[in-house]
Amino acid sequence: MNIIKSIKQNRIYINYSCMWPYIKPVWFRALLSMLICIPIGSLDAVIALALKPYMDLVMVEKSIASPWYIPLGIVAFTSIQGGLKYMSSYLSTWVGGKITNGLKYDMFKKLLTLPASFFDKKNSGDVVFQFNNQADIACGGLLDNLSVFVQRIFSSVSLVCVLFYNSWQLALIAVVVLGCAFAPVAKIQKRIKSVMEKTVFADASIITEYNEVFAGNKTIASYNLQKTETDKFKNILKSIFTLRIKMVQKTQWLSPMMHVIVSVGIAAAIGYGSHLIITNQITSGNFVSFITALILLYTPVKNIGNNLNAVQFSFFSIEKIFKVLNSISEIRDCNNPLILNGSYKEIWFKNVNFEYIKNMPVLKNINLGIKKGETVAFVGNSGGGKTTVVNLLPRFYDVTSGSIEIDGIDIRNYTLESLRQNIAVVFQDNFLFSGSIKENIALGNPDAKDEQINEAVKMAYLDDFINSLEHGLDTQIGERGILLSGGQKQRVAIARAFLKDAPIIILDEATSALDNKAEAVVQKAIDNLMRDKTVFVIAHRLSTIQNANKIVVINEGKIAEIGTHEELLKIKNGAYKTLYEMQFKKQEAPAYN
Repeated sequence: MNIIKSIKQNRIYINYSCMWPYIKPVWFRALLSMLICIPIGSLDAVIALALKPYMDLVMVEKSIASPWYIPLGIVAFTSIQGGLKYMSSYLSTWVGGKITNGLKYDMFKKLLTLPASFFDKKNSGDVVFQFNNQADIACGGLLDNLSVFVQRIFSSVSLVCVLFYNSWQLALIAVVVLGCAFAPVAKIQKRIKSVMEKTVFADASIITEYNEVFAGNKTIASYNLQKTETDKFKNILKSIFTLRIKMVQKTQWLSPMMHVIVSVGIAAAIGYGSHLIITNQITSGNFVSFITALILLYTPVKNIGNNLNAVQFSFFSIEKIFKVLNSISEIRDCNNPLILNGSYKEIWFKNVNFEYIKNMPVLKNINLGIKKGETVAFVGNSGGGKTTVVNLLPRFYDVTSGSIEIDGIDIRNYTLESLRQNIAVVFQDNFLFSGSIKENIALGNPDAKDEQINEAVKMAYLDDFINSLEHGLDTQIGERGILLSGGQKQRVAIARAFLKDAPIIILDEATSALDNKAEAVVQKAIDNLMRDKTVFVIAHRLSTIQNANKIVVINEGKIAEIGTHEELLKIKNGAYKTLYEMQFKKQEAPAYN
């Protein structure tokens, strides 16, 4: 009761109604696991109780008719207890695994609904630890230790009964001492919560470091960063070590203190018990049975600190898990949303303002109309807000003020699924999943037939490359498509977009990272992709957008100029003309050997 009370006092409180959906499918086995703990704990009293007649008849009276059944009974009961412990352990692990998997599944589903802003603020270690490891800590530790507590509760009850059976006077001493031993438990809860939070962050940083070394191994090698990374890792380990030591300092004093308190109780029982034997108030058998029960009662109490730490971590993790699961995503469907189909007429950006960080505007009063089938290109200085504009259309982020409308309806009034189904994005660095080329292309339309996939491959100018491979479309490309070149990855992404066949295309500097030869092939594939589509292009090379219906120059979050290529070149000292002339001069500059 002290443990439960102190947990509530420190606000480590679990909403059991939230946990019930995960427990409900396995409630019977969970209950059975706990019920089995009752006889496991209660059978601890058998040995202590059996020692009284054995001591009195054999050791004291030297009776020839010794109770032979007592040793056999102890073995039998201990065997039963061992079997029940196995069943309890098996059921706890089974139930814990099922609940853990349920939590992980829902956490993963939640992760997929979180907006881009969440990932902007988190590193990979935080995500892995928060959405995976915490579920293991929450359920595994909690059920195991809950089983231990149930066993010890009923063990304590049965052993206390043995104590009172043998001597009520000595039993009172034992119970008072037991109460004193539990008194310090309440103080631990307040001392460890802050350390637990810091430990979680430290553990997450280790995962992040491993991920960074994996993803950045070539950078580390090329810049000889081995010592830098090892020093960084060493500091993380040092931080975790310091936190572990702090946890020991804040909690492990409990066990030695309980050892002292328990030893006082045993000493008092021996002292007063000797008096009771001498005065014939109890027999030697009573005394031996009592001391055995007392030691069996006190032994687990002395080690309760370790179980308490594990339970605290479990409650802390469950609290964090449901804080995430119960959170409301910033980017979500409104009430009664509409379904967007491809038969729209125009898209409008109306007085759009946006900021990643409060009071630090990135876009300022953007007004822009795009008719269906038009190609609009965004150019400007780096960091001016070009990418941010197109990221608002599929609602990777929501506008801070103003609106983006399709046929006069705010895109926030459409379902996210239907909005994004109508938009295909080709990024500068497209993410490819581990697996085959075919599997990555088919993500554009999981129901596509082989004929459709082959057509997408052809339109993306991938067919010659695919034909040169031994396994063709079934060729494995490694994690993040590491076995493909930059141009090949871009064409796989373009084929994926072809297969999606969305009416709106976003090209986010899709050729800027490629060499001239690769760019020429990718540009042909892009030209095929753009046919009869509404296209938003973020351009680095201005030569690729000269045929755009609109070119929008964005500088410092504002629209500086809008027009066609020819119109913008006629503006004296215009922003676009300046950019074009600078780039033209770079292209004309002689190459140096």
